[in-house]
Amino acid sequence: MVQATRRTTVRGPTFIRLLARLADVDAPQSSQSLPDHLSGWLNWTQAIALSTALDGRLPEPADEAPAFEDGPAAECARLREALAETIANARELVPSAQREPAPVPPVEGWVPPPPDYAPYRQRYLTLQRAMQGTTGRLRGELRDLLGRASEDMARLAELDAVMELALSPREQRLLGTVPGLLETHFERLRRAHADEGSPDAPATATHDAWLDIFRKDMQSVLLAELDVRFQPVEGLLAALRAR
Repeated sequence: MVQATRRTTVRGPTFIRLLARLADVDAPQSSQSLPDHLSGWLNWTQAIALSTALDGRLPEPADEAPAFEDGPAAECARLREALAETIANARELVPSAQREPAPVPPVEGWVPPPPDYAPYRQRYLTLQRAMQGTTGRLRGELRDLLGRASEDMARLAELDAVMELALSPREQRLLGTVPGLLETHFERLRRAHADEGSPDAPATATHDAWLDIFRKDMQSVLLAELDVRFQPVEGLLAALRAR
């Protein structure tokens, strides 16, 4: 009797757990502490910049504080909701039941081409750029506010600026692998459906079910990535509230 493979329970943010499930891999929790991780992520120049941010002279605060019409928390919430709505309404991710009926075939016997992953990759990259641009701008504006609040808050703002500069390239490289993981998931779903389908079934009948699964999974990953990208923003907001 063949026993099912025991998989390691993946812990951590929803984003990591989703990717581990979709990629069908184990992702055991690291035994390294955060300082150990940072020692491998930062080079010597970045380590010096971090030390300066902790103990050195602080830069002069911005001449003008950012203007948030309804306050920083409300502005961050509004922009986050706008990004979530953009993800929810992405044309490629609309479920089959909500799509317009397919046009009448131009030629009798014509069947549509098989689904291609390229539009989904492009949409993911576009949404990633939107998330990166929005969160990067918000972090800068929130740091400007902290820099004008008190010396301790200015120190925190400088630390966040150094950490963003040091870790952002690594973060972007890692997040840049997500479309490739989703492509593997896309192809796995397509093969599984083809193996289960009847060779006499019309091509259109083979598209909807597995594509809707993929669309829902991709949307879930995008929303989870949005949560991850907003974590530094939420941290700066919490500091502003506690000043």
